[in-house]
Amino acid sequence: MKKKIAWVTDTAALLDEKYIQDNHIHVLPLNIVFEEGALRETVDMTHDEFYDKLRSAKTHPKTSQPAIGEVVELYQSLKQQGYACAIAIHTSQHLSGTYLSAFTAAEQAQFEVHPVDSKIGSFPMMKMIELGQQLEREGFEPAAIVERINELADLSKLSFIPSSLSQLHKSGRVTGTQAFLSNLLNIKVVISFDNGKVVMKEKIRTATKAKAYVENLLTIDLESSMIPEVAVIHCNNEEGARCWQASLEKAYPLITFHVLPLSACVGVHAGEGTLGLSWVCQPELAAYKQLEKELVTL
Repeated sequence: MKKKIAWVTDTAALLDEKYIQDNHIHVLPLNIVFEEGALRETVDMTHDEFYDKLRSAKTHPKTSQPAIGEVVELYQSLKQQGYACAIAIHTSQHLSGTYLSAFTAAEQAQFEVHPVDSKIGSFPMMKMIELGQQLEREGFEPAAIVERINELADLSKLSFIPSSLSQLHKSGRVTGTQAFLSNLLNIKVVISFDNGKVVMKEKIRTATKAKAYVENLLTIDLESSMIPEVAVIHCNNEEGARCWQASLEKAYPLITFHVLPLSACVGVHAGEGTLGLSWVCQPELAAYKQLEKELVTL
């Protein structure tokens, strides 16, 4: 008999409410800790309210994972609802302890949970859920589903460009001198995920050249993989994201581009105005691309 699987994630994925309801996703909110206390993302504040508070905050906020008791309570509730197990897809364990706490919470709740380290955040997490639920419908067992999702995690890309280094300086990611010189010389940094870790990929003069650099990362992946969808991601900069989307749609007419906000937890560190791109490679389709090339040369 097929196991009834519950699907769990956190707000780093920042799924919209309709998607959550339509696909029966259980979402654990990450916390933004201001002077007055912790606020749960998407629960205690909207994104507009978060950025209003971020601008006026005297002390730089911090981020934290959901309380272990909250995770245990969710797992106990899922067990009572008749789920046999859960697949929990969480943001990179290098950014949050949510993934590791899933193991502890599962033991305390005495509930079968298959935690997945997405090694990333945002758009790829949604694609992992989509793949997992598709495999569930096809009758795959939880362990096999998790194996495929882990493969997808290794193929997920995300790079972003903070509008300035001011917020990174406040969160301790760069020095005051680095932030000052960057703003003075109009130097942009490209930040990417590398095996779950956030790394400074490149320093580039002007936002236009920085975006071109990120686009080139996409172009390189397109040489060996099919990439049907790309997300233009942003921190409270939808106008800038829409403008970039329009340009990208002309340059890459075969790709569907989505505009998606990034989690407030990213906004805490990267800052308002941040833009980026995220996609998931599909190398299993690369063979078809090679075959097409060979047929053209015949």
